[in-house]
Amino acid sequence: MEALADPTRRDLLDELFREDGQTLHALEAHFNMTRYGVMKHLKLLADAGLVVTRRRGREKLHFLNRVPIRLVHDRWVSKYAEAWAAALSDLKTRLESPMEKIFEIYIKTTPERLWEAITDSEIRSKYQFGNTIESDWTPGGRFAMGNPQAGELLGEGENLEVDPPRRLVQTMTALWGEDVKAEGTSRITWEIEPVGDRRRQYLAGLRAPGLRSGTVTHGVEYPWRRAGSRLRRRGS
Repeated sequence: MEALADPTRRDLLDELFREDGQTLHALEAHFNMTRYGVMKHLKLLADAGLVVTRRRGREKLHFLNRVPIRLVHDRWVSKYAEAWAAALSDLKTRLESPMEKIFEIYIKTTPERLWEAITDSEIRSKYQFGNTIESDWTPGGRFAMGNPQAGELLGEGENLEVDPPRRLVQTMTALWGEDVKAEGTSRITWEIEPVGDRRRQYLAGLRAPGLRSGTVTHGVEYPWRRAGSRLRRRGS
């Protein structure tokens, strides 16, 4: 919570919420301070796990990591208040522009257990709203996501890269509503990397050109973000 105590750092998170994946140069243009000052605030946010970075060519992009914020939400927001808070949040995000999402979470477990939690249908259903997933987990193989109560497929795609227990890259076509069907195919990347005596789980990097963030939040981003907090409790 110390990282959120400074109003400038809160403004930085707001700016990444508005447009995720910005460079340092783009971010510093919004603040009346030196480049070093912005870098210092970003480092504190990164140390707290609230901002993650990725290299794209010669650029270093900064992304808002929502999973730690979700963990705070799960601890202090009651189940009665959640629906109202979620409704107001979704109302705002439905009007936002397309963007890429990246989430990180630290889980004290082995990479093999994390891989099993991602690919085992029974385990996965425990933290992803009861949804099951079926696949042979081979490159080029198909995967299908369903739910016993739905009676039809909720999503499907192809396994592009399968490197257990480190990396899984898939395409994903959501099928649970006409609005998300119209958005086409997105890309989901799962990565497991060791960090000291802990395992870091990059929950999901979603790439979907033209996908409105309102649809992402309601149909794709929210399940993955919530899955992060539930997966952490199961993996610890």
